[in-house]
Amino acid sequence: MWSSAAASIVVLSGIFWLLAVKPRKGGPTDIADVNPAIAQREVRFAGIIEEKRDSLQALTEHQPELLKKFSTDLQKLDADYEKLKKELPGSPNPGLVVRAMVRNREIQLGILNQQLLIANQVNGTKKENRL
Repeated sequence: MWSSAAASIVVLSGIFWLLAVKPRKGGPTDIADVNPAIAQREVRFAGIIEEKRDSLQALTEHQPELLKKFSTDLQKLDADYEKLKKELPGSPNPGLVVRAMVRNREIQLGILNQQLLIANQVNGTKKENRL
């Protein structure tokens, strides 16, 4: 489970470094400049991710160590996303950068879904132990 997330992080980092070239003038400045449909999809991803993070925080409010472990993976993906976002204006292949950004969001959603399942299982186990 975590190994697939780690592998995805490595792939995204590799794509970022592959695209790390001298910025060119006049390139796209954001996802909407490259593909408006993908930009709308990215906005939906961001909203869903935020909702799931809020749910995860609520589920783990009495388990700060679990939340801390979960947050570490997401912070790395957030940092990678921000690097890709900064790279977009100067990229010779903006479509590739946008695809990497979308893939990053998909990975974040996948990880959040797994984390929510784990948090629900932990909470269920704790309730059973109290009975």
